[in-house]
Amino acid sequence: MLESFLVTSRETLEASLVVGIVLAYLNKTNNQSYRKTVYYGIGFGILASVIAALIFTLFAGGFEGKTEQIFEGMTMLIGAFLLTTMILWMMQQRHIAKEIEGKVEKHLMSAQPLLSHLGIFMLIFIAIIREGVETVIFLNAINYASGINFIGGTLGILAAIVVGYIFFASTRRINLKRLFNVSSILLILFAAGLVAHGIHEFEEAGIVSGIVSPLFDINPILNEKGIVGSFLKGLFGYNGNPSLLEVMAYAAYLGIIFYLYKRIEISMVKVNG
Repeated sequence: MLESFLVTSRETLEASLVVGIVLAYLNKTNNQSYRKTVYYGIGFGILASVIAALIFTLFAGGFEGKTEQIFEGMTMLIGAFLLTTMILWMMQQRHIAKEIEGKVEKHLMSAQPLLSHLGIFMLIFIAIIREGVETVIFLNAINYASGINFIGGTLGILAAIVVGYIFFASTRRINLKRLFNVSSILLILFAAGLVAHGIHEFEEAGIVSGIVSPLFDINPILNEKGIVGSFLKGLFGYNGNPSLLEVMAYAAYLGIIFYLYKRIEISMVKVNG
């Protein structure tokens, strides 16, 4: 449940922040006539995301046996990659509001009103469909790894909408940096689990060797199918009897992320003087 909540809340929060920033800027500059354009962008973005989800589901449903294992493994690795790029990008965003407001101002300055509306529409549409498609991939990866929890996913969407609303209704008092930092840590561990699960699927498909399989077996102590074990499996990719390759992939991913994180921190310190 928590992994579904984390993914949907993080993705929805990013989209809701973009929408909120655009609407707030339009109000501040007395351009309320563009509000309908924003709503059209939201509506068409959601519709396109639903269509993408249906296509993905139909496409994925046609695989069986070894091909299915390969597809599931690829979905998990792609999901982990997208999560990683999203997390690293958000780590570098210290002035997200100014960036989006700048884009809106650029569109509003167009001599042609139609182009202004189109520019704002595409800004919202792309923000919605980008997060929507990523969510489709993430949730399918979760489904392959441990199963989707629709309650958790729905609560995540609602929570993100509420946070996005409060952020602007309360003069931006919510500390988004701290919120993103906490969720980023959990999502990094979740992405590491997806990497390990993806490698496991490739092992079962016979594409790669686990080298030593299993490397150890602690299921008698903490069974991955038990209440605690299944929770840790869904959220952090816990496996009670992993292969050596799975452990190496998990550790390598965390090592790479830590290195990239430190590089970003150093570069941000240099930028800020």
